[in-house]
Amino acid sequence: MGCILRAMNATNPVLTLGLTAILLAPFSLWGQNPMLLPPLVTDTEVTLVMDHGEHTFLEGVTTPTMGCNGPVLAPVLEVHKGDVVSWNVTNNIDEVTTMHWHGMHVAPENDGGPHSVIAPGETWSPSFEVLDEAGTYWYHPHLHMMTNKHVSLGVAGMIWVRDAEEQALDLPRTYGVDEFPVIIQTKAFDADGNIVPDSNTDDVAMVNATVDASVGVPAQVLRFHMLNGSSQRVFNLGLEGDVTFHMIATEGGLLAEPVALTRLRLAPGERCELLVDASGLEGSTLRWMSFASELPNGYFGATYPGMGAGMSMDGYNPNPLNGADFTLLEMNVSASTENAVTAIPSALDDTNGMPWSTTDIDTYRTVTMSPVQMGSNQLNGEFLLNGTPFNMDVINYTIPLNNLEAWTISNNSGIAHPFHIHDVQFYIQNFNGIPVGPEFAGRKDVVLVPPMSTASFLAKFEDFANPDIPYMYHCHMLTHEDGGMMGQFVVVDPSDVDEAEATAALTFPNPAHDRLQLSGFEGAWSVVNTQGQILAQGQLTARQEVIDTSRWPNGLYVLRPATGQVVTFVVQH
Repeated sequence: MGCILRAMNATNPVLTLGLTAILLAPFSLWGQNPMLLPPLVTDTEVTLVMDHGEHTFLEGVTTPTMGCNGPVLAPVLEVHKGDVVSWNVTNNIDEVTTMHWHGMHVAPENDGGPHSVIAPGETWSPSFEVLDEAGTYWYHPHLHMMTNKHVSLGVAGMIWVRDAEEQALDLPRTYGVDEFPVIIQTKAFDADGNIVPDSNTDDVAMVNATVDASVGVPAQVLRFHMLNGSSQRVFNLGLEGDVTFHMIATEGGLLAEPVALTRLRLAPGERCELLVDASGLEGSTLRWMSFASELPNGYFGATYPGMGAGMSMDGYNPNPLNGADFTLLEMNVSASTENAVTAIPSALDDTNGMPWSTTDIDTYRTVTMSPVQMGSNQLNGEFLLNGTPFNMDVINYTIPLNNLEAWTISNNSGIAHPFHIHDVQFYIQNFNGIPVGPEFAGRKDVVLVPPMSTASFLAKFEDFANPDIPYMYHCHMLTHEDGGMMGQFVVVDPSDVDEAEATAALTFPNPAHDRLQLSGFEGAWSVVNTQGQILAQGQLTARQEVIDTSRWPNGLYVLRPATGQVVTFVVQH
């Protein structure tokens, strides 16, 4: 089945041929299939029809799938910073779903999270200005408890954003010739060839829904937009023979300069842009690999998914992909094209470095990842954020507009988790207090947190505020996300108090100094800070109550009546 028979471990003789033999091999070592190339769409108004389909992953087997505008996957949407786009999503899959623009900085009503449901037969039509830097983003369904199913069955597509800085560089830009989308996934299939979304036995690897994928490339600089679209698996990317490649972009934008690498870990939800210089290699073969034999224990894809052999996961072993080196994409090099790019640029975009100072941080937050059950069997249970399962009716954080925040993600479990936050791109500061390397220096929206470790980043919550529609933060292992490893936050503008809210509940004065008066409603109430901590609560019966705020720090607070709309107010001494 697919690459089950082609998973290569470190003792495979293919890996001992040496760099020259590997690069000059004029033929494929195994039977290969032409890599599927999703259509490229450059219009600013697009209709995406999500529907059922069929696709042949395994030879001679037709598998039921889902896709957008086709039986599997979705078009690559190419846009420019400053474009106003209208993306109409029609749901024909007979189930409620959503569509999330992963990594894009959009208002919460356009984000496509679990609250923005699309009923069967209905069309959701968000329209917004593209504010993002040039980078590789993607889109996929995000319905709570159904995300993994819909993505695993095939609904996933890339978004490429261009901007003036990217356009000024001499980079490959001919779609399907020297610039490629590469959506890497692993899937599990049952005996009838059906995809099994929630299985740990994901023993078939594929690129762009193609098992044993192969593509012809010219002998020049090649550009690959990489996406790990898998449910759980971490890939340890590299070229066969340890050939050097260059990383030019993280999820949200170009790096200041290319970073030369021979390995790059790519977690579920992460993207990057990589350059390979195939100049002078006409007639040879290159291979993108996952060197999973080099992954330390504690990563889904390593020999052991937990930190030791005693920490097991149902269905994980035996799996020939775990702890083994295997081919993802074979590239057969032919003659170069006219006007070929033949050199890796020395500089990219030096404006995309850390734009903020740590002296200006407004709020510090810690999100703790932990298993529901501790011990050697923890990987077979669910995981929590801050000890609490996801609740659609609970806002975990209320964040003031324009707040600069430092988030520390603390992983108290035996397996690595990729942490993703909506709305913003962030800059990673450190892992376990150690500053990050150059491959982590760019704008990101996913960070892979190793087991029993921490990662810290800075983010600023700009441009969009809505007290009623939340953004998400969650683990991007989709089985964990669906199991409740998710939270939500709203961004609120302290200067913008809606009139309808004011008639339902009143806080006076605003800003408050030493005391706050509540009125305009009846029933239970609570006041929380931006960390979600309850500072005061009670029962309003006389339609007026005074709260002592003299010991509360300056900042934003939220009054939550049991009925009616929430009200934000400021304490300022």
